[in-house]
Amino acid sequence: MEKLTFYAVSAPEKLDRIGSYLAERLSRDVVRHRSGYVLIAMEALDQLLMACHSQSIKPFVESFLHMVAKLLESGEPKLQVLGTNSFVKFANIEEDTPSYHRRYDFFVSRFSAMCHSCHSDPEIRTEIRIAGIRGIQGVVRKTVNDELRATIWEPQHMDKIVPSLLFNMQKIEEVDSRTGPPPSPSAADKEENPAVLAENCFRELLGRATFGNMNNAVRPVFAHLDHHKLWDPNEFAVHCFKIIMYSIQAQYSHHVIQEILGHLDARKKDSPRVRAGIIQVLLEAVAIAAKGSIGPTVLEVFNTLLKHLRLSVEFEANDLQGGSVGSTNLNSSSKDNDEKIVQNAIIQTIGFFGSNLPDYQRSEIMMFIMGRVPVFGTSTHTLDISQLGDLGTRRIQIMLLRSLLMVTSGYKAKTIVTALPGSFLDPLLSPSLMEDYELRQLVLEVMHNLMDRHDNRAKLRGIRIIPDVADLKIKREKICRQDTSFMKKNGQQLYRHIYLGCKEEDNVQKNYELLYTSLALITIELANEDVVIDLIRLAIALQDSAIINEDNLPMFHRCGIMALVAAYLNFVSQMIAVPAFCQHVSKVIEIRTMEAPYFLPEHIFRDKCMLPKSLEKHDKNLYFLTNKIAESLGGSGYSVERLSVPYVPQVTDEDRLSRRKSIVDTVSIQVDILPNSIPSDDVVSNTEEITFEALKKAIDTSGTEEQEKEKRRLVIEKFQKAPFEEIAAQCESKANLLHDRLAQILELTIRPPPSPSGTLTITSGHAQYQSIPVYEMKFPDLCVY
Repeated sequence: MEKLTFYAVSAPEKLDRIGSYLAERLSRDVVRHRSGYVLIAMEALDQLLMACHSQSIKPFVESFLHMVAKLLESGEPKLQVLGTNSFVKFANIEEDTPSYHRRYDFFVSRFSAMCHSCHSDPEIRTEIRIAGIRGIQGVVRKTVNDELRATIWEPQHMDKIVPSLLFNMQKIEEVDSRTGPPPSPSAADKEENPAVLAENCFRELLGRATFGNMNNAVRPVFAHLDHHKLWDPNEFAVHCFKIIMYSIQAQYSHHVIQEILGHLDARKKDSPRVRAGIIQVLLEAVAIAAKGSIGPTVLEVFNTLLKHLRLSVEFEANDLQGGSVGSTNLNSSSKDNDEKIVQNAIIQTIGFFGSNLPDYQRSEIMMFIMGRVPVFGTSTHTLDISQLGDLGTRRIQIMLLRSLLMVTSGYKAKTIVTALPGSFLDPLLSPSLMEDYELRQLVLEVMHNLMDRHDNRAKLRGIRIIPDVADLKIKREKICRQDTSFMKKNGQQLYRHIYLGCKEEDNVQKNYELLYTSLALITIELANEDVVIDLIRLAIALQDSAIINEDNLPMFHRCGIMALVAAYLNFVSQMIAVPAFCQHVSKVIEIRTMEAPYFLPEHIFRDKCMLPKSLEKHDKNLYFLTNKIAESLGGSGYSVERLSVPYVPQVTDEDRLSRRKSIVDTVSIQVDILPNSIPSDDVVSNTEEITFEALKKAIDTSGTEEQEKEKRRLVIEKFQKAPFEEIAAQCESKANLLHDRLAQILELTIRPPPSPSGTLTITSGHAQYQSIPVYEMKFPDLCVY
């Protein structure tokens, strides 16, 4: 060998003839089963290959690879292992120039086949499999270092390499389920254990993947998991994708997530457990990707997950409708439970993904999800619910709100306007989301997540009479101008939601607890003196509604409202620290403790609480009195005039946007002075006769009617929410026109006051009004009140 090596190095042009001769001898010896001569020839080829690095080695390499192929084709395991070892040595040699004609298709196929060896002897089988894995590793290293490395990433090669590695990785008995990257295997394990060696090779393969060939390396993983039914249970699938996510370059993570989403779409009609397994894999991938680059797939992830959430609810609804008695019913029930597993997995994934996004992206996702919540009577949502029915629609509302709750968890906005913009708050507080107690709970919890910017909610958990609020160490800041503006604009909407939410018949204890927390959080985060007065008015109105009981609520709900009012007034009285107010509240609570404990939260929400037969006979000392509260707050400088005005829920936009509205409603003069018997050109009766001509006219003007409705909405919004001075300034130029219009509609006689600070007297043939105070303004002949 020394003489042969010296001769080959001295005369490299002879390498081609040397290789051809050795290849011919080795081929003959392989056929004749002369293993000793085969070993000698391969050792000679190996040593010559390692010693010579000239340009003339190219033809010699062809002879060498031809002989390796001969060994791999033989049926003897020893020769297969020998050929593999030679190929691995060759793969570790760095060539000076690339080979443009050499291909490794045969070696990929042969090594992949060796990875699936089924030899009867376990030791030999393991040896052949290890040789196959090492051969694949050699092919990967050789081609990646070659300028023609792109050929190895072609789908026909990846479809052989990746399943072969996964097949051997399945032999791992204990799958590492830790959240961090799995530890690197030791050198001894790599050589002796096919599973560890295959995993190491898989990591190396993925680590070398680039932008253009990432998908080709990942797709065979899905095919393998589908073929071997490894989505249920999905421990191995999760393990595989953890390896993938930790091995690839971070900027390519979104490619893997896109592939998982695409596979989820492809398997949307599979069993619920298979879909749940895929979603669980997506969760693990997202958990890793969220720490790095997620890429442009944020909205795509949520859109796909919400689509599959709708599909799951649809399947569940169809099974409930088509279920029958007997065994079919049992199967249907089992499938429903499986669908709930899918839904919970989707919600968990949405929540985890959303909670790891930056705030600016999270606010977009909140709007994205809210836009898909079905709201009856509107078509603003973008989720198809045509096949769901009422039960399915209710279910999808609950699922989407649960997703929204997960996304908003931990969200901290500097101003409440950022967290609760009008386009988000309006659908959230829609009447459609108040028809079920669970929906109302989710809506309130979402609001709590967005309002609680100082983590006070945990201190307020549970409705109770707090002896000393100072012990809670509540964190709060001075109310900023943006928050004050928000309450001026949207406060009535929040009060209305709380007021109507308290009066629902299907409320349970949790509803009252969440309503109490809502009032407390508004007090902490958003309340100035005006808001405090409004909240007290709201509490008194709730107390009056429980006493009068126009809605025929059960006694438990009436007592629950009374307990809620007591808990909140106790809280707010201590928060604003007005001694007289605190004294009145404490006195009422003390009397209730002695005479009517069912009016207190600690008693009414116990399992066995004695309820009264009626509330009409109770002493007024058991109630919080408006005059006492006004007297106590007035002495501390609060403007208490509004306390004498009973709280009435704000009329909703749906009520306002009727087909015709007069200017009176537009400027919020909410006095009904036009009886139906009085004809008017500007007022159309709600019971207008429906004829063919009327319908035809409505159809012809449908386009302009939409524009008119939008104009009316903008005008209403301006007059409701803009400052009075701004409205007055804008109206000054149109004072005469409005004066004539108002007089024409209401048939009023308007007598201007003698001075700008006097009073405006309005008289009509149909009604008599008291004098209305006029603010100082530049046009004394018009008052917008």
